[in-house]
Amino acid sequence: MTSQLFIPAPLNRHRNPEWINSNDRDHWATRNRKTKKWRNTTHWLARAAKLPKNLDHVTITGHVNKTNTAAYDAHNLMPTLKAIVDGLVDYGLIPDDHNKYLTGPDIRPGNRQEQAGITITFTA
Repeated sequence: MTSQLFIPAPLNRHRNPEWINSNDRDHWATRNRKTKKWRNTTHWLARAAKLPKNLDHVTITGHVNKTNTAAYDAHNLMPTLKAIVDGLVDYGLIPDDHNKYLTGPDIRPGNRQEQAGITITFTA
């Protein structure tokens, strides 16, 4: 079974996507606020999509979808994908995000879209 879910990037007050980038040197409180937004958004979107729960094992791939064609390093957004995986665990897709239940997540560049975000593909 393979499923996809698009997680739109939360926007800041300037309407810019709030990526969690490993190159950022944000204050811990700022980083935690961003992480919480991504994690909670993922949890609620998984619930709305009625994704399955309590799977034995999944493989997750995330495709980063940006609104422009500027060059970027997809792997720098791994902290964003980590927050998404944590949101899926909170939802109950898998019991935990350690190796027994999860392969990946792998992060890759996606396509230019009107809305920034990450499309996750998981295979059970």
